Amino acid sequence: MTTGQGVQQTVLDGSMLLAVPLALAAGMFSFLSPCVLPLVPGYLGYVTGLSGVDLEQQRRGRMLAGIGLFVLGFTAVYVLVGATAGSIGALLQGHEKGLTQVLGGVTVVLGLVYIGILPLLGGERRIDARPAAGLAGAPLLGAVFGLSWTACTGPTLGVILALALNGASATRGAVLATAYCLGLGIPFLLAGLAYRRALGAFAVIRRHRAAVTRAGGAMLVVVGVLLATGVWTSLMNDVRGSISGYETLL
Repeated sequence: MTTGQGVQQTVLDGSMLLAVPLALAAGMFSFLSPCVLPLVPGYLGYVTGLSGVDLEQQRRGRMLAGIGLFVLGFTAVYVLVGATAGSIGALLQGHEKGLTQVLGGVTVVLGLVYIGILPLLGGERRIDARPAAGLAGAPLLGAVFGLSWTACTGPTLGVILALALNGASATRGAVLATAYCLGLGIPFLLAGLAYRRALGAFAVIRRHRAAVTRAGGAMLVVVGVLLATGVWTSLMNDVRGSISGYETLL
Protein backbone atom coordinates (compact mmCIF):
# COMPACT_ATOMS: atom_id res chain seq x y z
CA MET A 1 0.00 0.00 0.00
CA THR A 2 1.38 3.41 -0.97
CA THR A 3 1.47 6.37 1.38
CA GLY A 4 -1.33 8.06 -0.57
CA GLN A 5 -3.50 4.95 -0.34
CA GLY A 6 -2.81 4.72 3.39
CA VAL A 7 -3.90 8.30 3.97
CA GLN A 8 -6.98 7.77 1.78
CA GLN A 9 -7.93 4.68 3.75
CA THR A 10 -7.46 6.60 7.01
CA VAL A 11 -9.67 9.49 5.88
CA LEU A 12 -12.41 7.13 4.65
CA ASP A 13 -12.37 5.08 7.84
CA GLY A 14 -15.67 5.19 9.74
CA SER A 15 -14.25 7.07 12.71
CA MET A 16 -12.62 9.68 10.48
CA LEU A 17 -15.79 10.27 8.45
CA LEU A 18 -17.36 11.43 11.69
CA ALA A 19 -14.32 13.15 13.17
CA VAL A 20 -13.05 15.20 10.22
CA PRO A 21 -16.21 17.37 9.92
CA LEU A 22 -16.05 17.94 13.67
CA ALA A 23 -12.42 19.00 13.36
CA LEU A 24 -13.31 21.47 10.61
CA ALA A 25 -16.13 22.90 12.72
CA ALA A 26 -13.86 23.15 15.77
CA GLY A 27 -11.36 25.16 13.74
CA MET A 28 -14.08 27.55 12.59
CA PHE A 29 -15.32 28.06 16.14
CA SER A 30 -11.73 28.85 17.17
CA PHE A 31 -11.58 31.53 14.48
CA LEU A 32 -14.90 32.99 15.67
CA SER A 33 -13.89 33.01 19.33
CA PRO A 34 -14.00 36.45 21.02
CA CYS A 35 -10.24 36.65 21.49
CA VAL A 36 -9.26 35.71 17.90
CA LEU A 37 -11.87 37.37 15.67
CA PRO A 38 -11.29 40.98 16.85
CA LEU A 39 -7.56 40.60 16.19
CA VAL A 40 -7.88 39.25 12.64
CA PRO A 41 -7.34 42.66 10.93
CA GLY A 42 -4.19 43.13 12.97
CA TYR A 43 -2.91 39.69 12.06
CA LEU A 44 -3.63 40.31 8.38
CA GLY A 45 -1.70 43.57 8.43
CA TYR A 46 1.17 42.10 10.44
CA VAL A 47 1.78 38.99 8.29
CA THR A 48 1.56 40.91 5.02
CA GLY A 49 3.35 44.06 6.13
CA LEU A 50 0.47 46.08 4.65
CA SER A 51 -1.35 49.04 6.14
CA GLY A 52 -5.11 49.15 6.50
CA VAL A 53 -5.38 51.18 3.29
CA ASP A 54 -3.40 48.60 1.32
CA LEU A 55 -5.50 45.80 2.78
CA GLU A 56 -8.65 47.49 1.54
CA GLN A 57 -7.11 47.91 -1.90
CA GLN A 58 -6.90 44.12 -2.17
CA ARG A 59 -3.24 43.48 -2.98
CA ARG A 60 -4.16 39.83 -3.30
CA GLY A 61 -0.79 38.32 -4.19
CA ARG A 62 0.96 39.58 -1.09
CA MET A 63 -2.15 38.93 0.99
CA LEU A 64 -2.36 35.28 -0.05
CA ALA A 65 1.37 34.75 0.48
CA GLY A 66 1.36 36.28 3.97
CA ILE A 67 -1.76 34.51 5.20
CA GLY A 68 -0.68 31.22 3.62
CA LEU A 69 2.65 31.34 5.43
CA PHE A 70 0.90 32.27 8.68
CA VAL A 71 -1.48 29.31 8.33
CA LEU A 72 1.41 26.98 7.51
CA GLY A 73 3.13 28.10 10.71
CA PHE A 74 0.34 27.10 13.09
CA THR A 75 -0.51 24.03 10.96
CA ALA A 76 3.00 22.66 11.47
CA VAL A 77 2.57 23.04 15.24
CA TYR A 78 -0.89 21.49 15.41
CA VAL A 79 -0.14 18.58 13.06
CA LEU A 80 2.88 17.66 15.18
CA VAL A 81 0.73 17.80 18.33
CA GLY A 82 -2.04 15.78 16.68
CA ALA A 83 0.33 13.08 15.44
CA THR A 84 1.89 12.86 18.90
CA ALA A 85 -1.55 12.45 20.50
CA GLY A 86 -2.40 9.69 18.04
CA SER A 87 0.86 7.89 18.81
CA ILE A 88 0.16 8.07 22.55
CA GLY A 89 -3.32 6.69 21.88
CA ALA A 90 -1.78 3.73 20.06
CA LEU A 91 0.35 2.95 23.11
CA LEU A 92 -2.75 3.01 25.33
CA GLN A 93 -4.91 0.99 22.97
CA GLY A 94 -5.30 -1.84 25.48
CA HIS A 95 -7.18 0.57 27.75
CA GLU A 96 -9.47 1.88 25.03
CA LYS A 97 -12.73 1.83 27.00
CA GLY A 98 -11.38 3.63 30.05
CA LEU A 99 -9.40 6.06 27.92
CA THR A 100 -12.49 6.96 25.89
CA GLN A 101 -14.49 7.64 29.05
CA VAL A 102 -11.75 9.87 30.47
CA LEU A 103 -11.40 11.73 27.17
CA GLY A 104 -15.15 12.22 27.08
CA GLY A 105 -15.13 13.76 30.54
CA VAL A 106 -12.24 16.04 29.64
CA THR A 107 -14.02 17.13 26.46
CA VAL A 108 -17.17 18.01 28.40
CA VAL A 109 -15.07 20.15 30.77
CA LEU A 110 -13.41 21.87 27.79
CA GLY A 111 -16.83 22.62 26.34
CA LEU A 112 -17.91 24.22 29.61
CA VAL A 113 -14.68 26.25 29.68
CA TYR A 114 -15.35 27.45 26.12
CA ILE A 115 -18.87 28.57 27.04
CA GLY A 116 -17.51 30.32 30.15
CA ILE A 117 -19.24 28.20 32.78
CA LEU A 118 -15.81 27.29 34.19
CA PRO A 119 -14.04 30.64 33.76
CA LEU A 120 -11.34 29.86 36.33
CA LEU A 121 -9.89 27.37 33.87
CA GLY A 122 -9.93 29.89 31.07
CA GLY A 123 -8.27 33.24 30.78
CA GLU A 124 -5.93 34.60 28.20
CA ARG A 125 -2.50 33.00 28.04
CA ARG A 126 -0.14 33.69 25.20
CA ILE A 127 3.54 33.87 24.42
CA ASP A 128 4.56 37.50 24.03
CA ALA A 129 6.83 36.99 21.03
CA ARG A 130 6.56 39.06 17.88
CA PRO A 131 8.61 38.05 14.83
CA ALA A 132 9.41 40.69 12.24
CA ALA A 133 6.35 42.00 10.42
CA GLY A 134 5.88 40.95 6.81
CA LEU A 135 6.20 37.76 4.79
CA ALA A 136 9.47 36.63 6.42
CA GLY A 137 7.96 36.64 9.90
CA ALA A 138 4.55 35.24 8.89
CA PRO A 139 5.29 31.52 9.46
CA LEU A 140 6.99 32.30 12.78
CA LEU A 141 3.99 34.35 13.88
CA GLY A 142 1.76 31.42 12.89
CA ALA A 143 3.83 29.06 15.02
CA VAL A 144 3.67 31.48 17.96
CA PHE A 145 -0.09 31.75 17.47
CA GLY A 146 -0.37 27.95 17.55
CA LEU A 147 1.68 27.68 20.72
CA SER A 148 0.26 30.60 22.63
CA TRP A 149 -3.46 31.13 22.24
CA THR A 150 -4.53 28.43 24.69
CA ALA A 151 -7.57 30.35 25.90
CA CYS A 152 -8.96 30.58 22.37
CA THR A 153 -7.84 27.38 20.68
CA GLY A 154 -7.32 25.20 23.78
CA PRO A 155 -10.90 23.96 24.31
CA THR A 156 -11.64 23.35 20.63
CA LEU A 157 -8.19 21.90 19.93
CA GLY A 158 -8.63 19.72 23.01
CA VAL A 159 -11.53 17.82 21.45
CA ILE A 160 -9.40 17.17 18.36
CA LEU A 161 -6.61 15.77 20.52
CA ALA A 162 -9.18 13.63 22.35
CA LEU A 163 -10.37 12.21 19.03
CA ALA A 164 -6.75 11.70 17.95
CA LEU A 165 -6.01 9.76 21.15
CA ASN A 166 -9.17 7.75 20.62
CA GLY A 167 -8.14 7.03 17.03
CA ALA A 168 -4.87 5.51 18.28
CA SER A 169 -2.88 6.44 15.17
CA ALA A 170 -0.33 9.14 14.41
CA THR A 171 -1.69 9.41 10.87
CA ARG A 172 -5.25 9.89 12.12
CA GLY A 173 -4.06 12.50 14.59
CA ALA A 174 -2.23 14.38 11.83
CA VAL A 175 -5.27 14.23 9.50
CA LEU A 176 -7.59 15.54 12.22
CA ALA A 177 -5.17 18.34 13.08
CA THR A 178 -4.93 19.26 9.39
CA ALA A 179 -8.73 19.42 9.16
CA TYR A 180 -8.79 21.62 12.27
CA CYS A 181 -6.23 23.95 10.70
CA LEU A 182 -8.28 24.17 7.51
CA GLY A 183 -11.30 25.19 9.57
CA LEU A 184 -9.19 27.83 11.31
CA GLY A 185 -7.09 28.91 8.33
CA ILE A 186 -9.61 29.19 5.48
CA PRO A 187 -11.54 32.00 7.23
CA PHE A 188 -8.26 33.92 7.52
CA LEU A 189 -7.78 33.57 3.75
CA LEU A 190 -11.36 34.57 2.99
CA ALA A 191 -11.08 37.57 5.30
CA GLY A 192 -7.96 38.70 3.46
CA LEU A 193 -9.48 38.28 0.00
CA ALA A 194 -12.66 40.15 0.94
CA TYR A 195 -11.27 42.46 3.59
CA ARG A 196 -13.85 45.23 3.46
CA ARG A 197 -16.79 42.83 3.46
CA ALA A 198 -15.16 40.75 6.18
CA LEU A 199 -15.05 43.75 8.51
CA GLY A 200 -18.82 44.07 8.22
CA ALA A 201 -19.30 40.35 8.80
CA PHE A 202 -17.02 40.47 11.85
CA ALA A 203 -19.16 43.24 13.34
CA VAL A 204 -22.28 41.07 12.95
CA ILE A 205 -20.56 38.06 14.52
CA ARG A 206 -19.30 40.14 17.44
CA ARG A 207 -22.85 41.29 18.13
CA HIS A 208 -23.88 37.63 18.35
CA ARG A 209 -20.71 36.36 20.00
CA ALA A 210 -22.59 34.86 22.94
CA ALA A 211 -24.65 32.65 20.61
CA VAL A 212 -21.55 31.63 18.64
CA THR A 213 -19.71 30.75 21.84
CA ARG A 214 -22.63 28.72 23.18
CA ALA A 215 -22.93 26.83 19.90
CA GLY A 216 -19.22 25.95 19.91
CA GLY A 217 -19.27 24.92 23.55
CA ALA A 218 -22.42 22.86 23.05
CA MET A 219 -20.73 20.98 20.20
CA LEU A 220 -17.80 20.10 22.47
CA VAL A 221 -20.08 19.00 25.30
CA VAL A 222 -22.12 16.76 22.96
CA VAL A 223 -18.97 15.12 21.60
CA GLY A 224 -17.71 14.60 25.14
CA VAL A 225 -20.96 12.94 26.22
CA LEU A 226 -20.88 10.69 23.14
CA LEU A 227 -17.32 9.64 23.97
CA ALA A 228 -17.97 9.07 27.67
CA THR A 229 -21.12 7.00 27.12
CA GLY A 230 -19.66 4.85 24.35
CA VAL A 231 -22.12 6.14 21.75
CA TRP A 232 -19.24 7.61 19.73
CA THR A 233 -17.64 4.16 19.42
CA SER A 234 -20.96 2.64 18.37
CA LEU A 235 -21.43 5.34 15.73
CA MET A 236 -17.91 4.71 14.42
CA ASN A 237 -18.61 1.00 14.12
CA ASP A 238 -21.91 1.64 12.34
CA VAL A 239 -20.33 3.98 9.81
CA ARG A 240 -17.38 1.63 9.33
CA GLY A 241 -19.78 -1.24 8.65
CA SER A 242 -21.84 0.81 6.21
CA ILE A 243 -18.81 1.61 4.03
CA SER A 244 -17.09 -1.78 4.27
CA GLY A 245 -18.80 -2.94 1.08
CA TYR A 246 -17.03 -0.20 -0.86
CA GLU A 247 -13.49 -1.09 0.20
CA THR A 248 -12.75 -2.80 -3.11
CA LEU A 249 -13.24 0.55 -4.84
CA LEU A 250 -10.56 2.34 -2.83
